[in-house]
Amino acid sequence: MAGLENKIVRLRALEPSDVEILYNWENDTSVWQISGTLSPFSKKILARYIETSNMDIYETKQLRFMIDSRLENYRTIGAIDLFDFDPFHLRAGIGILIAEEKDRSKGYATAALDILIHYCFNILGLHQIFCNVETANKKSLMLFKKFGFEVIGEKKDWLKTADGWTNELMLQLLNKR
Repeated sequence: MAGLENKIVRLRALEPSDVEILYNWENDTSVWQISGTLSPFSKKILARYIETSNMDIYETKQLRFMIDSRLENYRTIGAIDLFDFDPFHLRAGIGILIAEEKDRSKGYATAALDILIHYCFNILGLHQIFCNVETANKKSLMLFKKFGFEVIGEKKDWLKTADGWTNELMLQLLNKR
């Protein structure tokens, strides 16, 4: 792996040209349940977010990488985020989005997560990373477990859905190096 890429994907910083794609993703109500979003974002707000994305993770406590497919001429297919970064306890949460159904189950999320884990443990020197996954999201559970994430807890009736309440699992991966 060279830099923040492998044979399948490249992780890159946000660019001003990403406003339109972020606008579409952030305002897609079908993913609001996963992201915890309750209202739409304006292009102005997203442009400001991109402008400040060059700030250090130690200042913002978060970091977003765009995921570009190397198999499709670097077409942007998703994003992978670090959030709740804690520099004292050396931990951060991970969130991942492969935006379109047609791009899922092609190994993109696996390739992006592989790079991000390496970045977290070898560049940032984190001791642990974690994620939260709805119990019904079997594909995400499989993805994180493939990398050794362990379920460390279940939050009952944690997420409100159109069909009622659902549980959320918390998974954790310790840096054993």
